[in-house]
Amino acid sequence: MTAITSEIDRFNRLSATWWNSDGPMRPLHVVNGLRLGHVVEQTTQHLGRPAAEKLDGIRILDVGCGGGLMSEPLARMGAQVVGVDASPGNVAAARLHAQAQGVTVDYRLGEPAQVLAPDELFDVVLALEVVEHVDDVAAFVDTVARRVAPGGLLIASTIDRTWKSFAFAIVGAEYVLRVLPRGTHQWKRFVRPTELAAAVSNSGLQQRDLRGMQYLPLLHRASWCRDTRVNYIATYTHALAARGKAETVP
Repeated sequence: MTAITSEIDRFNRLSATWWNSDGPMRPLHVVNGLRLGHVVEQTTQHLGRPAAEKLDGIRILDVGCGGGLMSEPLARMGAQVVGVDASPGNVAAARLHAQAQGVTVDYRLGEPAQVLAPDELFDVVLALEVVEHVDDVAAFVDTVARRVAPGGLLIASTIDRTWKSFAFAIVGAEYVLRVLPRGTHQWKRFVRPTELAAAVSNSGLQQRDLRGMQYLPLLHRASWCRDTRVNYIATYTHALAARGKAETVP
């Protein structure tokens, strides 16, 4: 069990707000547009898919899928998406919204080790804004990394554990500007890029891309940046299948 009970309870309380783009999840809606394009680009480039085919037939696992903000648009593009989350409220909200929109996503309640078959592998595994909410990062990362099919990708986004992230992601976002509910993040649970890369390497994956993300709360805009000391997103692939060295956004 890597999910933290208090975190599950908190997300249960917020579950009804997932698809309200002006509510507590507004920052995720803004950032999600940026992340979605990145996930599609990394996937199609690495797997050598023509743009016209989009994500047709690609199997994607979205771990910590929340209300389905990423799972649903990927499914619309033709991917076969499995969304996994430990919060009953999140999964209920995701299922309800997908059904209302006529989108097929296989949502499963629980942790990956509980709800996935032993031999289930995926072309792409996503762990977006979730590793900072688990109790045992190394165990969690190892579990999800082992779900990546040979030649596939693991894409993870989280928050670096730095003085800057404390000032911006907690003090600024939760207490000063209040764009996030108080208690959304715990600084001690933030994960450094080197720590995440080390945990992933135990499963035979290596980093191929790392870039920072910045969110401007007053303007509600997100963009890529060089600085990874607050938000960052990293892409990993099997060492034998990696194409080129790790890259940082210019």
